[in-house]
Amino acid sequence: MRKIKKITVANIGKNNPVFMQILGICSTLAVTNVLENTVVMCLGLIFVTALSNTTVSVLRKWIPSRIRMMVSTLIIASYVILVDIVLKAFVPDISRQLGPYVGLIITNCIIMGRAEAFALNNKPGISFVDGLTSGIGYSYVLLAIAFLRELMGSGTIWGIKVMGDWWVNWSIMVMAPGAFFMLAVFIWVVKGKLIKEETS
Repeated sequence: MRKIKKITVANIGKNNPVFMQILGICSTLAVTNVLENTVVMCLGLIFVTALSNTTVSVLRKWIPSRIRMMVSTLIIASYVILVDIVLKAFVPDISRQLGPYVGLIITNCIIMGRAEAFALNNKPGISFVDGLTSGIGYSYVLLAIAFLRELMGSGTIWGIKVMGDWWVNWSIMVMAPGAFFMLAVFIWVVKGKLIKEETS
């Protein structure tokens, strides 16, 4: 139980893969201009990270070391294909908006990193927790960025207009530079807080 708590706190907090290791920022640029799309992408990523970690852990004793990267990629790709099929079947409009970015989950270095660094060396149960919490830690950063980008860039939240006529949309926020800017601010604030805590 203590190990689960330690992993959860690390993955969601001080070792968050986005603002501590600057990993997986492609989807930050790609999908965070609309909150609804970001939520769907995050759910897909959490699903893939948790289950690929678990599967790699279950098979770890039978995976030859010389092909472990290929096997891990194949496992991740299988879950991504499943996510893509479900999206096309149940939310085709969102699936079309996300386009090729769902497939790019396969190349997300957070998923491969957790499979290599954790799942290959730990049991399935704890590997599932690691994958789940890594996905959640990644997702809340994306959701925070998406919330602010959609609000400032379009004056809406979840497609519903919340800003009055006085608000002038910041066009840059719905463009790729807006994602870079928001991510940089987020990392700056979090790292500044962590440094302050360490020195106090």
